[in-house]
Amino acid sequence: MAQTVTMDDEERQVLQAAQARASALAEGDGAALVALLHERFRWTAHVGETYDRDEYVRRNTDGQTVWRSQTLGNPVVVVVGDTAVLHAEVSDVVMRDGSEVTFRMPVTQVWVRPAGSWLCLAGHAGPRRLDP
Repeated sequence: MAQTVTMDDEERQVLQAAQARASALAEGDGAALVALLHERFRWTAHVGETYDRDEYVRRNTDGQTVWRSQTLGNPVVVVVGDTAVLHAEVSDVVMRDGSEVTFRMPVTQVWVRPAGSWLCLAGHAGPRRLDP
C-alpha cells in the first residue's frame, strides 16, 4: 500500500519554489531563475562540476542545454527555521544534439528564507540514469 506524505504550509512553500525553479529551467527563463537562486548559490552537477549562480543560469538558458521539462517525483521537504532541504527524484527532458533525451536522477536542494521568500542556496544532482 502506498504511503501518503502530508506537508505543512512551509514545506509546501518550499516545494512550490522548487517547482517554480523547474518551470524556469523548462522555459529557459534566466530572470526567473535568478529570482529564485540565492546570490551565493552553488550547484554540483551530475558530472561533478560545480557552478555559481551566474554560470548555472548561463549553462541552463543559453542553448547549451535546452530544457523541455523537469518533474520532481516523490519530494520530501524538511524545514528547520529558515532553512529547508528538499530531496526528490527528478525526471528531466532535454534536447541534446537535436534529439530529446529523458533521464532521471536524485536531487537534493538547500533552500533558505533570508527575507520571507524561499531561495535556493545550493543543490546537487546525480548520478544520472538514462531511461530505457
